[in-house]
Amino acid sequence: MMEIRVPSTPTKLKSLKIGDRILLKGKIYTGRDAVLPRLVDAVKSGRSPVDLRGAAIMHTAVSDAGIAPTSSNKKDIEESIPFLASAGVLIHIGKGALKEETIDALDEAGAIFVVTPPVAALLTSRVKSKKIIAYKEEGMEALYELEVEGFPGIVAAAHGKSII
Repeated sequence: MMEIRVPSTPTKLKSLKIGDRILLKGKIYTGRDAVLPRLVDAVKSGRSPVDLRGAAIMHTAVSDAGIAPTSSNKKDIEESIPFLASAGVLIHIGKGALKEETIDALDEAGAIFVVTPPVAALLTSRVKSKKIIAYKEEGMEALYELEVEGFPGIVAAAHGKSII
């Protein structure tokens, strides 16, 4: 397993292949249906609440019960992926099959899609700290920053190819 520090760089991700197992270490942002379209609008208007260069975003909500991936191919989530990749997000974490055009957009941006096991207890045990960064009014769907260590994933889309 390869450890990937986040934020990352396109050079670091270039050697990854479909099916590679990775462990993420560092900061991961979270967002899903309610927050990702708002984040896209904020970036487009030059008022992003976070620096997205080299970032990782997990498609999840954050609650005291833990975290687990939501389906990345939901309309509001998948439509945000190409734009956020072009804005610097290099690692998109979730579950489900993505459209061919989304996979192509990831490739164009040098970004990857990583699936994680939908096991809340395992993923939550890898979160060292969490804090709300923006959109607090969205509750557990707010934009969070998680500090993670040993956060498991499998590369599902990279370099224009998909495992699914």
